[in-house]
Amino acid sequence: MGNQDITTKETIKAITYDIATYILKLNIDENIEFVDKELQRIEKREADIVALCKIDNKEAILHLEIQNGNDSNMALRMMRYYTEIKMQFKNIPIYQYVVYIGKRKMSMRPKIKDINIKYKYKLVDMHKINCEKFIKIDTLDSLVLSVLCDFRDKDEIELLTYIVKRLRELTDNDNRLGKYMLILETLSKNRDLQTKLKEVEDMLRDIRYEDLPSYEIGMERGTKDGLQKGIETGIKQGIEQGIEQGIEQGAKNKMIEIAKNLLDVLDVETISIKTGLSIKDIEKLIKLS
Repeated sequence: MGNQDITTKETIKAITYDIATYILKLNIDENIEFVDKELQRIEKREADIVALCKIDNKEAILHLEIQNGNDSNMALRMMRYYTEIKMQFKNIPIYQYVVYIGKRKMSMRPKIKDINIKYKYKLVDMHKINCEKFIKIDTLDSLVLSVLCDFRDKDEIELLTYIVKRLRELTDNDNRLGKYMLILETLSKNRDLQTKLKEVEDMLRDIRYEDLPSYEIGMERGTKDGLQKGIETGIKQGIEQGIEQGIEQGAKNKMIEIAKNLLDVLDVETISIKTGLSIKDIEKLIKLS
């Protein structure tokens, strides 16, 4: 298994519940216990996801394989997984799915029919799912999953821009946003969208900071990196937090803090225009300084 496959597996594992709910349409309980272990066979492959859970309020095993490419032996592999999982969980029903997220058209078969054998697993082709379905669900998980779906006639840049903007709006802290951006970046590689996603991220990053007064001031006056970082930190911790909490005074206090740092760089009128503070307040700061 290559590094990209490992990364994709870990990414998918993080959103197993959402895949089961939105893609597989299973009535699954959120309490999922991952029990996947290496299944010793000739090819030494490891099952992607084997999870002990509840489906329709009954104990079950969810076996989920994520495929980046077509495998002519997929049905045989899945049957072998089934027998080995069944050896460990003899009295528990097994739900088996292959979710195809590759770039080429899917060509795998979901069953085996022989003289003494009839075996079948469920095969899901993400190419055939309209991304609009996941966009409308409008959760963090559904938004990142939408990048694997069919964009239909939608412009890729415009759709990615919407997804990234919406992720920012729905996240309440940078750590959570970073987690979902990492998932989005990982999944975008399966559709050769990583370059366009980076373009969108760069564009939105520019807009996000250039629209802020402190960033504009810093660029115009050539402030040092330390001052610029201080301004950005002040905005994140002050303005955004103040807006979220609805504390107008808190935001004003942070703007005063930013203005203090800029007293040696700009004149009073410019600081007043850019920060929204009154000239009187700024003059008080000058006296305090």
